Amino acid sequence: MIIGIIGSGAMGAGIAQVVATAGHTVRLLDQNAEALQRASQSIETNLRKLTEKGKLTAAAAEAALARLHPTGAIQQFTDCELVLEAVVEDLAVKQQLFRELESIVSADCVLASNTSSLSVTAIAAACQHPERFIGIHFFNPAPLMQLVEVIPAIQTKAGLATEVRDLVASWGKLPVLAKDTPGFIVNRVARPFYGEAIRILEEGLADMATIDWALTELGGFRMGPFTLMDFIGHDVNYRVTESVFTAFFFDPRYKPSFTQKRLFEAGYYGRKAGRGFYSYAPDAVLPEPNRDAALGYTILHRVLAMLINEAADALALNVASRDDLELAMTKGVNYPKGLLAWADELGIAEVLDMLDNLYAEYHEDRYRASALLRRMVRERQHFFI
Repeated sequence: MIIGIIGSGAMGAGIAQVVATAGHTVRLLDQNAEALQRASQSIETNLRKLTEKGKLTAAAAEAALARLHPTGAIQQFTDCELVLEAVVEDLAVKQQLFRELESIVSADCVLASNTSSLSVTAIAAACQHPERFIGIHFFNPAPLMQLVEVIPAIQTKAGLATEVRDLVASWGKLPVLAKDTPGFIVNRVARPFYGEAIRILEEGLADMATIDWALTELGGFRMGPFTLMDFIGHDVNYRVTESVFTAFFFDPRYKPSFTQKRLFEAGYYGRKAGRGFYSYAPDAVLPEPNRDAALGYTILHRVLAMLINEAADALALNVASRDDLELAMTKGVNYPKGLLAWADELGIAEVLDMLDNLYAEYHEDRYRASALLRRMVRERQHFFI
């Protein structure tokens, strides 16, 4: 199978490495010759490291490199059977790209976008044959992250999502099917991990270090929310939050915070800028958390209740299946447990009480409980047990 990748940035290069290693001929397109050269060198370096670690044979690495064909000409895509773009997150740019691409590729070529925040349906609408269009969302870095979200547009022909899911699985990835709604699975369900942590900070209930400590030491998350936002970069994380909020018609559950917006406006993007919620200057000393267990569990359970509520609502609205929701959050953002299984463990009635208490205190729609949780408590149901 010949696969075209458009865009040779970190994501495009990573996807090209994945599919070339899986045995496909890859045409990697970028009109910036320097960027294309950097991508080729990056892929070669990564394959060499995998060989040195014993994760790939030298012969397999050589074969993967031989299957990689960098190009600056989109006309080289005439024989591609699948084309996946990984260019800037701009709807107009993507739409124009696929308009041009349709005049070059064959009628049987599947067209796909790696968008993480735009409507797959809106991109597909620019195509003369939107029935062959689909979203294939990798997570960065693509060679390391197992999860891939497969998102059919409403125009996507029946059966294509299943074919693409099987193809992605053959690349050694873990694909999940998601409805074309804002944020798909991961970027939707994960919003409270950041938003509720910031809200707790803004209210002065705990400082950043204490909140991070509660989520990592008591909750088992690999990174606390403030450390993670600084790691992702506020130029990325804030924009995703703002995008999801706008796409959901300004639903208060996804409302961005002024605290993070000010960091974004100041250019304090996190680690890459040397400053974010924390300072990353060479002489910086990280603040010590308040390790009071009672406080810590109050913080953890408040954030968890919001995350579980979002996962339950996604399930209720058929954004994804129960198992795909659990897989997405454990493999896409490395949560220590699936949120629905965690709800069973904590007790769905207890989670609902937490949410109802928050709503009673604040009277804000961000704390409204999912109707699914309320029904499950009433009918004494569980997600798994």
